[in-house]
Formats: sequence, C-alpha cells, structure tokens
Amino acid sequence: MPIYDYQCTSCGHKAEVMRKISAASVEACPECGKETFSKQVSAPSFQLTGSGWYATDFKGGNSAKKPEPAAESSAAPAACSTGCACH
Repeated sequence: MPIYDYQCTSCGHKAEVMRKISAASVEACPECGKETFSKQVSAPSFQLTGSGWYATDFKGGNSAKKPEPAAESSAAPAACSTGCACH
C-alpha cells in the first residue's frame, strides 16, 4: 500500500498517510480540521508485508549463494594426448 506525504496549508501540520491508490484523497487536516490537507509531491514509498520473495531473498542483505565451481582435475581426459592444446 502506498504511503503519501500530506501537509496542511493552514496550520503547517505534516503527516505520512498510508492509503490505497483507489481511495479518495484526505482533505481534512487531523490537527486543525480545515479542508486544506493536501498531498505533496515526493519520492514514492511503499511498505512490503508478508513472507514473500522480499523477506526470504533480500531482507537483511543476504544474497543468494552461488554454487562454487568444481575443482579442476589435473588428469587429462581419455581422448586427449599429452601434447594436446587443452592442457
């Protein structure tokens, strides 16, 4: 759910309001009660909840562990001779 920044032009009260995108805009200031509480232009923000990919894969800075490459064998394959270009 998006979090919006609001500010009252009458009393200067500022607040972050979590609202659905489809919900009507908040217009009454919770401090002074006037209809001058308006949404401010700000960077978008949202809150992730639940146990989805964010919590299991990225939260806390843990990155997916990559498998370590197999150790190279020093033995030549059966089809190669000792003077081949692959060794």
